Amino acid sequence: MIYPECQIEAKVQLYDPSCEEEILSGQPDFVLDCIDNIGTKVALLAACVRRGLRVLSAMGAGARADPTRIRVADLRESSYDPLSRAVRYRLKKDHGIEGGIPVVFSLEKPKAKLLPFQASKEEETPSDYQIVPGFRVRIIPVLGTIPAIFGQVMASYVITQLAKLDFQTEPIVNLDLDHYRVLHHRLLEHEELIYGSAEQVLVLYYLLLFTIKINCTCEKGVVLAHVVTSQYCCFFLNIMFYNLKVDAEEVMYIVKELWHGRSARDQNLKDTGRKMWRSVSELMLVRWDKSKPAGVSNLILLKFNEADAHESTTLDRIKEEEPEFYTMVSHVLERAEAEFIL
Repeated sequence: MIYPECQIEAKVQLYDPSCEEEILSGQPDFVLDCIDNIGTKVALLAACVRRGLRVLSAMGAGARADPTRIRVADLRESSYDPLSRAVRYRLKKDHGIEGGIPVVFSLEKPKAKLLPFQASKEEETPSDYQIVPGFRVRIIPVLGTIPAIFGQVMASYVITQLAKLDFQTEPIVNLDLDHYRVLHHRLLEHEELIYGSAEQVLVLYYLLLFTIKINCTCEKGVVLAHVVTSQYCCFFLNIMFYNLKVDAEEVMYIVKELWHGRSARDQNLKDTGRKMWRSVSELMLVRWDKSKPAGVSNLILLKFNEADAHESTTLDRIKEEEPEFYTMVSHVLERAEAEFIL
């Protein structure tokens, strides 16, 4: 045994609403759902939500072989999994629950379907093979290592949650490289539209330097004003050159890792769904702080109308009117700064 001090109370019992109090009383720290039976699984998850218990649910591991496609995400984000689809439908239809339950699932499409029951003797019935009454008998081919890895993932998740360790799961974002290139191109176009091209800034810069030379005999205050303007132009030029170094790979990190493929204003899990991962047609990257370069730690993903509104306001106003949003974005960008050691 890996942990001899662990005390296990094993029960051969099929969960149903009648035994909810017996099994879930005592405010357990975590509930791990590894049930295959849809009705039983839905009843357990609904009870955990109703009681406010933390729960992690394992979805289908059968007919999969690729361990690199196993993910942890909200139930709404799971895809390519018939069990997840059925559980989502039943939870919403029977209990009004649309998300907020973390699940372990595989992005890999199942390679086989449930096998029909075939009796070895004429007098046999499916009930003869049930582990407990009411449990399904048909089976699906399973590569033994995959359920084991599901279990390891669940154990890691629970341990980190109990230890209050920040657990950053990989976002489920169904975008390809072309999508990121589109966002990169939009960023460059937006920067040129708002701040001008690098060539335009160069012309302005040299014009200002020339103006400073002409006015060097003027009053001290005039020369100082031009010097300040020139310093601003240098800063502006640095911003443009920095912008041009934000490549598609960095855009991929910003969009996928920081903003999960959706607008910074749509980060609440209850607002997510698989439909949000399929398009970037209404999204663009803009600077969070307009006085700083458009780098990895200063870009947010917004919808077009949100980007327009953001360009017309200030950070001080956002901080005053939307303190929660301001704090959330600040934390995300601080994470980017730490990860890129900026």
